Parts: sequence; structure tokens; C-alpha cells
Amino acid sequence: MTDETDAVAVATPADEQASTHAPSVEATAETPIAERVEAILLIVDEPIALVALAAAVHAPVPAVRQVLEQLVDDYDGRGHGPRRGFELREVGGGWRLYVREDHDDLVADFVGGQAPARLSQAALETLAVIAYKQPVTRGQVASIRAVNVDSVVRTLLARGLITELFADSETGAINYGTTDQLLQHLGINSIDELPPISPLLDDGADGFEEGMIG
Repeated sequence: MTDETDAVAVATPADEQASTHAPSVEATAETPIAERVEAILLIVDEPIALVALAAAVHAPVPAVRQVLEQLVDDYDGRGHGPRRGFELREVGGGWRLYVREDHDDLVADFVGGQAPARLSQAALETLAVIAYKQPVTRGQVASIRAVNVDSVVRTLLARGLITELFADSETGAINYGTTDQLLQHLGINSIDELPPISPLLDDGADGFEEGMIG
């Protein structure tokens, strides 16, 4: 009887709570690698390197590479199902999901119809940084503005005001620049016609100016 009592006493409420909130690596390992890979690919804003993806899904690099190849075939209709409206591409040393080029106009029309008429202050500030600093990465924009700009960049992309120019060959980070559509909205022919930034800055904003034009 004493042994049974001691055994029950071991399972304290604190232990139960720790068990409930314990890391789910073991549980994750029971999920098919393909599902884990797709989950990560759905949320990345920039191409993710193979090694980083393997670490994120807690799987060996060779296994993740094989899954990526299988997903490419699946999305392209070379598997058991039809071709998807999106595709998986390797860009700048990393992997990311993209809308198929066939549907670019369809998606642009939809997003344009959903977008609000005016940009937020955060979007305008981010757009200004990209316009004056381009080509520039999200990380660089975030450093200049001292805030996370992921959602704002997505908004500007959806509005067609900025575009992905190229991916850094070493880091895979996407560099952004402005579009002809922005020039049309501003009524100028070239980005060179943008007004000098210095007169627009408040006193004491020298550091920001250096970030913009450095």
C-alpha cells in the first residue's frame, strides 16, 4: 500500500503542467515530413534554405530534399493529383511557394479589389524607405524603421507599388524596389525625380537620413 501511495505522490500538479507545456519535438516527429515542410513553406516570406528548413521541421537534410522534389512533382501535376495553382520553386538558394505565372493577373485583380483606397502611415513610411534606398531587403528596411515590416511589405507587394527585384546569392534575402505603377501614382517618369529627402526630415533625424541614403 505504501508503494502505491508513493507512486501516486510522484505525479504532482507541477509535473502535469510541465508535461502539458513540454516541447512538442517528439510529437512533431510523428507527423509526416511533407506536412511539416508544407506548414513552414506556407508562412515564410522569403526563400528558406534547405538546411534551415530541415532544422525547422526536425528532419534530416536528405529526407527534406527528397520531400521537396516530391512536392514539386505533386504541385506540377506529375503525382496522383491535378496541377495546382501554385508552385514550389528554388530561388536564391532557398525554397518558397509562388502563385503560378498563369494566374498573376487573376490574383492581382483580386488583391487590388480587396485593398483599401489609402495606405496606412506605416505603409507610407516603409514605401518611402524602399523608394529612396532600393534595392533593399526587408531586414534593412526594418533596421531603418526600427519595427517589423513583414506585413507592410506584403501589403505594398499586393498593391503593386513594390516588387521583388532579386534574391541575394549568399543569404537568399529578397531585395525590393518600386514599380512603374508607383511612378504613375506619383506622376513622375523616374525614381530620380523624387524630391531630396533632407528637407523632409525633422531636426535631429540625421541618423535616419544616413540610413536612407547611405
